[in-house]
Amino acid sequence: MKIAVTGANGFIGRHVISELGRRSISPVLVLRPTSEISPLFSRHRVVPIDLNNPPVNAFDLMGRPDVLIHIAWGGLPNYKSLHHFEEELPAQYRFLKGLVESGLKNLLVAGTCFEYGAHSGLLNENSEARPCNPYGFAKDALRRQLEYLKRLQPFSFTWTRLFYLYGDGQAENSLLSQLKRAVEQGERVFNMSGGEQLRDYMPVSDAAKYIVSLAVMAQDIGVINVCSGKPISVRSLVERWIKENGWIIDLNLGHYPYLDYEPMAFWGSSLKLETLICRAPIMEKTIIESQT
Repeated sequence: MKIAVTGANGFIGRHVISELGRRSISPVLVLRPTSEISPLFSRHRVVPIDLNNPPVNAFDLMGRPDVLIHIAWGGLPNYKSLHHFEEELPAQYRFLKGLVESGLKNLLVAGTCFEYGAHSGLLNENSEARPCNPYGFAKDALRRQLEYLKRLQPFSFTWTRLFYLYGDGQAENSLLSQLKRAVEQGERVFNMSGGEQLRDYMPVSDAAKYIVSLAVMAQDIGVINVCSGKPISVRSLVERWIKENGWIIDLNLGHYPYLDYEPMAFWGSSLKLETLICRAPIMEKTIIESQT
């Protein structure tokens, strides 16, 4: 099975590439021409493509993959920037539409839990999308555009709504990165919000395993939450990280206000994910046998 991956240089992409390697799959890496190529990618084929101005033969340059895992997205982590729907959204749709029209049969795209917006409590894939920030709006708009495209140009489509991920390579302004930095710099206290908000957190390595498993199924899965299905307060999570790592630092709770574009408590339903993953080994075996 030929798999191409966009956004391989990013936080999630690097872990997806590692997971593909563990399964003896060598993907084609689609990177922006200005991207620095990590030594970790030396054994993979790299194709430089500007997603804002892709060549008409982009699909051929990528080796006509069976599956595209599309993770690339610019303008992060500024979720409130209008860039997401003014520039990123039209460029992303043009790029993906061109690939589908050129013959791409299976597409998996990384979405976001921010598409759910102001909903509180347990969120399943049938919950109405009501995004409250430009990033969530643009992602949800792209999903809708691709679903309309699929009616005219059929292809298998999986839209993974990713919840809160953490792990190696995370952005410097992420919660875990800030906590690590405070500890390394010998800070006595760590400033944070009140920490009572409930969220759905998952190690990025686990998310990568789910993304790859869903991708190799090459099925028309639609929207699917990639989440733990278990709510945890931000305070409890931070305290757990401190305990697991043996760090010595106090929490200055309430230093920062709660974010205005998130409800206080929401987490994902993982039922659809767990059901599909239980079937994954059988489905993957069938796919491999059909191609030999």
